[in-house]
Amino acid sequence: MEDFSLHPFTAGDDDRFHEECGVFGVFGAINAAPLTALGLHALQHRGQEAAGICTFDGKQFYTERHIGLVGDNFTKPSVIARLPGDRAIGHTRYSTTGGSGIRNVQPLFAELSGGGFAIAHNGNLTNALSLQKELQRRGAIFQSTSDTETILHLVATSRETLLVDRIVDALRRVEGAYSLVAVSEKKLIGCRDPLGIRPLIMGDLEGAIVLASETCALDIIGARFVREIEPGEMVVVTEDGIESLKPFKATSSRFCIFEYVYFARPDSVFSGTSVYQVRKRIGAELARESGVEADIVIPVPDSGTPAAIGFAEAAGIPFDFGIIRNHYVGRTFIEPTDSIRHMGVKLKHNANRTVIQGKRIVLVDDSIVRGTTSVKIVQMMREAGATEVHMRIASPPTRDSCFYGVDTPEKGKLLASRMSIAEMATYIGVDSLAFLSIDGLYRAVGEARRHNELPQYCDACFTGEYPTVLTDQSGGDGNVRQLTLLADAR
Repeated sequence: MEDFSLHPFTAGDDDRFHEECGVFGVFGAINAAPLTALGLHALQHRGQEAAGICTFDGKQFYTERHIGLVGDNFTKPSVIARLPGDRAIGHTRYSTTGGSGIRNVQPLFAELSGGGFAIAHNGNLTNALSLQKELQRRGAIFQSTSDTETILHLVATSRETLLVDRIVDALRRVEGAYSLVAVSEKKLIGCRDPLGIRPLIMGDLEGAIVLASETCALDIIGARFVREIEPGEMVVVTEDGIESLKPFKATSSRFCIFEYVYFARPDSVFSGTSVYQVRKRIGAELARESGVEADIVIPVPDSGTPAAIGFAEAAGIPFDFGIIRNHYVGRTFIEPTDSIRHMGVKLKHNANRTVIQGKRIVLVDDSIVRGTTSVKIVQMMREAGATEVHMRIASPPTRDSCFYGVDTPEKGKLLASRMSIAEMATYIGVDSLAFLSIDGLYRAVGEARRHNELPQYCDACFTGEYPTVLTDQSGGDGNVRQLTLLADAR
C-alpha cells in the first residue's frame, strides 16, 4: 500500500533546504495558460522537480502536468495550445529523490458531484496521514501520496451543498500549513491557513485577478499588486467580483520567518517589506553581533549574497565574489566514477583564486543544514590560498525540523542539533563560526521578538516552538519524525 513516507532527508548530497511548492492562479484572462506558465517560471525557485497547469474554457477542464522545469515543458506552443480557457491554476513542485512520479504532480483534478474541481497547495498538513487512513476506512481510494489529495477527498465527501462550504468544511479538519489555489467551473479560490505560515498574494492584470505565492510572479506578467491574502482568509473570485470570507477562528499570524532568510526570491515583497532589504539588514546585524578582522567578505552564492553585502557595508570590509557558481548543474548530472564523485561541491562552486589568495576572508551563508557543503567550501577556500577563513551564518542555528512545507532532515541529522558552535567550527574547519541571534533576525525583519509571549513568526526550526499540533509526526517510539510532502514509500 502506498502511504505518506516518514523518512529522513532524501536529497542526496544536496546540503540545502527545499521549499515545497509555489502556486499561481488567474481568473478572467483570455491567455490564462501562458500567463500561468510565466508566473510559475518566476516561482521556479520554490520547486524544480515538476510543474502543472489546469485551465477551464467554460465547457471543459484541461490539465498538463510534467516532470522537469517550467521552461522545459510549458514554453512549447503545442503544450499551451492544449490549455485553452480564461482561468487557470498552476503549481511548481520541489525537488526530492522520492515520489517523483507524475501522479504526485499538481494541480490535482477530480470530477465532484457539483462539477470539475482542481487544487494546488503549498505547505504541509501535519495530520494528513491520520486523515488519509480515516478516509480509506470509509472507502476512499487515493491515487497519489500527496497530502493535497487528502484535501480533495475531504471536499468530495463533505456533506455541505455549496462548493465553498465544502472547502471550508474540509479545511476545518486539517492541521498544519497551507496556501492553496483552486478552480471550479465558476470560481477561482485562494486560501491561507489561520496562522498564515505560507504566503499568498493577490494581483490585478487589466481586470483579471491573479493569485500567487510571491510578488515576483506578478512582476513577470506586469500585474499590479493588490494585497496579501490574510491569514485564515478565503477569497472567491467569480465573474461577479471578489468575495472575502473569514471562516476560521481568528488567531495570531505566524508567517514563516525563513521566507525572508532563504526561500523567497530577493525581489519579492511581504507585508510591504523587501526580502532583499531584509537580507541586507540580516548581514548588518550579523556584522554588529559577530564582527571579525578580515580583508574581504565573500558570499556563498547565491542565497548568501545580500547578507554578505550588508555584512561588508556594516563592517567596513570590501565585498567581492570569491566563489563562482555554475548555474547549469542540475539533478540529472551523472557521476559515473569515484574519481568524479569526490569532486562534489566543485560541480556547483569554484574558487575565484585571485580574489582569495593571501586574504583573511569572511564567508557568509544563509544557513547550515548538515554541514557537508560548508566543509567542502571551506576546504576550497584554503586550497585557493586563504590565510584565515571565518564563517558567518545569516540565521540562527537550525536545530529542529520543519513540518510546514519545507523538506528538512530529521532533527538528529541537523548539525546544530548535535554539536555546539565550537564543535561545528572544528568540524567545518573554520577559524571562527558565528550565527545570527534570534533577536537579531527579528530586528532585521523590523520586529522586536516578544519573549515570554507567542512569537510573531513561525521560527520553529530555530526554537523548536511549533505553532500547531504535530499529529502525524509522533512515532510510537516517542520521537518526532519528518513528514516529507509528496514522497513515495520506499
